[in-house]
Amino acid sequence: MLRSKMRPMSLKTLNMVGAGRVGRTLAALWQLSGVFEIQGVLTRSPGSAREAVAFIGAGSAADAMNALPAADVWLLAVPDGQIAPAAERLAASGALRAGDMVFHCSGALPSGELDAVRALGAHIASVHPLKSFADAADAVRTFAGTYCVAEGDAAALALLGPAFERIGARMAAIDARFKTVYHAGSVMVCNYLTALMEAGLQCFEKAGLPRNTATEMMEPLVRETLDNVFRLGTQKALTGPIARGDHAVVARQLAALLQADPRLAAVYQSLGMIALGLAGAQGDK
Repeated sequence: MLRSKMRPMSLKTLNMVGAGRVGRTLAALWQLSGVFEIQGVLTRSPGSAREAVAFIGAGSAADAMNALPAADVWLLAVPDGQIAPAAERLAASGALRAGDMVFHCSGALPSGELDAVRALGAHIASVHPLKSFADAADAVRTFAGTYCVAEGDAAALALLGPAFERIGARMAAIDARFKTVYHAGSVMVCNYLTALMEAGLQCFEKAGLPRNTATEMMEPLVRETLDNVFRLGTQKALTGPIARGDHAVVARQLAALLQADPRLAAVYQSLGMIALGLAGAQGDK
């Protein structure tokens, strides 16, 4: 990516610790949009830091926390288990100033993971982009419109909210106490939706349908269902034997699944309880 040659004098500076796909995507977007001046990039190895700098199109690779320059904003773009240790290393490095903004992008952990830098006067936050970052280059191209959930200190959010909005984010506040529950929800509607499709395919295969044929058969049903969910809401979109109150069909299906594959039966039963609640709500209308 191309480096910008001119920078406004008032541009906030940003250092990044860790440079995975999420961090690289955000830094590249901020560089391209002129939101932050990207400075030091610190990763596990000098080679990966140089790769990140090349991708971002700005900044310079650093080999230690205390080698990073002073910065207005610090992004700790490290794996979840490394966020608190990275904050502790930053606090001990002498590079942090009171009033600096420090944030992470974990969907599962709250901004409180950064308490080590807050104790030194830094303002902390967490901003999680609800997006799949399988490929950073693709994520840069498709980031606009991504919802980002945020929580943390007001001063940090006052800076980070507009910075994310400048690159196309749609911001939403989240209760830090239930952030792990939120992240579990995102796993269910993304990762577990894939697993649910696999469970359905296995049921079709049990009936003798080839996987390719089963996939083709499922596609219109799945797409129509998703369209109905987003158009009508989950309550009105629910159809099938539970919505109709056809308990005999449900019992036969559960018994057949228990005999064919208890794991599939467990999925059917667990999701059936959620569907039962939706069906009850339908009856209340």
